Amino acid sequence: MFKTLLAITLGSALPLAAVAASFDDPDWPCIQRKVPDISVAQMWAGPEITDAIIAMGKESKVATLAARLALRRVPMDQAKQLIVDFTAGLGENRNDMLTALFVKTFAHIASERKSVMAGIVRYAHKQTGLSGRIEEKRTTLVALKAKTPPDYDRQEELQDNLAWEERIFHERAQSLTYVCETPILLEQRIFAIARAIQSHLAP
Repeated sequence: MFKTLLAITLGSALPLAAVAASFDDPDWPCIQRKVPDISVAQMWAGPEITDAIIAMGKESKVATLAARLALRRVPMDQAKQLIVDFTAGLGENRNDMLTALFVKTFAHIASERKSVMAGIVRYAHKQTGLSGRIEEKRTTLVALKAKTPPDYDRQEELQDNLAWEERIFHERAQSLTYVCETPILLEQRIFAIARAIQSHLAP
């Protein structure tokens, strides 16, 4: 029932090709395909990532900048300039430090992405519960209308309550279409940051 209601709601906001996508995972309400995890290898074409480089990510200047680069509110133009400024102060270990910066930034964004996806699943479960209540009330309303003599007061009360819950459901579903884009936006950000960092690697 939840996915039927959600598909109807999405149908008014998304292209036909997107709406035609299938819901393969009962816990995943998004049109976008569920990709539980992203890997460093998908994003990084630079030097090999070693334990020593990972350890460099704990250094204050690397960790501080990585945390800032991971923030979506920091525009990519500004992020690129921050990387330029960071690179200017590096010496012989330039490539290692830049790689460490990527790894640390990736860790922040991957963690945020995982939290967002878990939140989407929780949201979907709440919507499933609400859709169940809506269906129950629809069934009750049908039964009430069949009663003799009719209980018009109870019918009106139930209709008002049903209309309210349906409105809440559809508004939440509409919000979900935007939330579902967040994992992809995070992937795009780390990919852009990876490319920006790689452009400053020494040959």
